[in-house]
Amino acid sequence: MPLPPAPAVPYMLLFRNSGAENHAHLSPEERQRLVTRWNDWFDKLAASGKATVGQPLELGSRSVSGPGGERVVDGPYPEAKEAVGGYVVLMVSGLEEATEIARRHPGLEFGLHIEIRQLTEHCHLGVNTRQQS
Repeated sequence: MPLPPAPAVPYMLLFRNSGAENHAHLSPEERQRLVTRWNDWFDKLAASGKATVGQPLELGSRSVSGPGGERVVDGPYPEAKEAVGGYVVLMVSGLEEATEIARRHPGLEFGLHIEIRQLTEHCHLGVNTRQQS
């Protein structure tokens, strides 16, 4: 009797180094091909139930820090290459499957960096991070 499939685990792919400067050398046709390949990559994941949501992020940002949020700084920042430019949330069997999905991303050949992080059910501080049903 085969074992039941393992429950899906949520992982987030964080896209870094995805700015326009990485694609400036491409012709408009090459850019369009990359966009098509990127969309195909995501659409296949979504159709299979592996990707639940994904979104690019605007370049502008704001950072809030300090007690009471006293320090507010508008970006983008000099470290923009390391800024998160978008994300995809996956439901997969584990880190290995998330890694294999990330390895197939067409943006990697143009300098994209993908950070893979598991979403956790519980915050180490005890903060409720999910809406109660």
